[in-house]
Amino acid sequence: MNNCLGIINLSEIDTNFGVLCQSRPTSMLPFGGRYRIIDFMLSNMVNSGISGIGVFTGNKVRSVMDHLGSGKPWDLDRKLNGLFLFTPTYDYTSTYKRMGDLDLFYQNSNFIKFAKQEHLLLSKSYMLANIDLNDAYWDFVNSGADISLVYKRVTDDSFRYIGCDKIYLNDNGTFKSVGTNLGKEDTFNLSLEMYFMKKEVYFDILFEAIEQGSANFLKQAVFNLLHRYKVHTYQFDGYVACINNVRNYFDANFDILNPEIATELFFKNGQIFTKVKDEPSAYYKDNAHVKNAFVANGCQIDGTVENAILFRGVRVEKGAEIKNAIVMQKSVIRRGVTLNHVILDKRTRVEEGISLMGDHASPFVAGKQSVISKEAL
Repeated sequence: MNNCLGIINLSEIDTNFGVLCQSRPTSMLPFGGRYRIIDFMLSNMVNSGISGIGVFTGNKVRSVMDHLGSGKPWDLDRKLNGLFLFTPTYDYTSTYKRMGDLDLFYQNSNFIKFAKQEHLLLSKSYMLANIDLNDAYWDFVNSGADISLVYKRVTDDSFRYIGCDKIYLNDNGTFKSVGTNLGKEDTFNLSLEMYFMKKEVYFDILFEAIEQGSANFLKQAVFNLLHRYKVHTYQFDGYVACINNVRNYFDANFDILNPEIATELFFKNGQIFTKVKDEPSAYYKDNAHVKNAFVANGCQIDGTVENAILFRGVRVEKGAEIKNAIVMQKSVIRRGVTLNHVILDKRTRVEEGISLMGDHASPFVAGKQSVISKEAL
């Protein structure tokens, strides 16, 4: 896939996450004890042989820059190609500002224009999958199409994909249209928001949208003009999770407690890479009772942990009981604490004797560096 340039667009809707995305974009949400959401799309591209990747960061830049850095964990710290980060620019002398991400792509057109690759892979970050993009890419190339959309046939009786794009096909299997899932059909073709595209087609769509003012977002501009081009589709059959709200984030983390899903998601088509942080091994003390849990390195456990995801450096004191919970990096759970259906962000401290309860549809969420005590409550 040396002839394909990867583009990850992080201008994603994060208003459904409340305090979890107050200072970070969706792509930077911690996942599975040590990863970030963006690690999956980045690793998919690298494992498939894409050596040049541009990340359009959106407005919440700090955590993206901190996590991605030079791209070394993904072998993208290169002299040729490698990782490129594009942050928003602001013209304070202009009285007009377009909403959406289209201007950011237009301002950085030279990156794509002067890249040697003839094809693009445009994607978001919040569709979690471990996919061999080689198959999808060569299927696109051999089809002779201008654009190829990647999708999965899903049955969604628990409404995990509400608001996602859905792809309609003709009776002969050719592309028909793209719509929005409102939950009226249990089984449909879920768009994974991965689009292969010829470079000249990309620029035709981008420049026309800018000139005519017909779109604010790149995806909107592409969808407006799909009727003009030869559109191909590629069906993916593996595990997919859409992280577009708190409940889906909660469910996707607990999906990986299933060994089959964990093996597929982290290893099937190549390893998922992330930023390295050295910590000692997890330490299980005399009173530790751990069952069906992901426990990252650096944790110290002296209480009960069941059906939970513990990130690096979490401390669980004697007598604490954690069930159906996600506890992020460096958080401290004091003696006698009870947690059930809870998400605690990084460096949260829950003081002695506190009980926090949510439910599956609406887990209790605490923001970064929260201190939860009887006095605070």
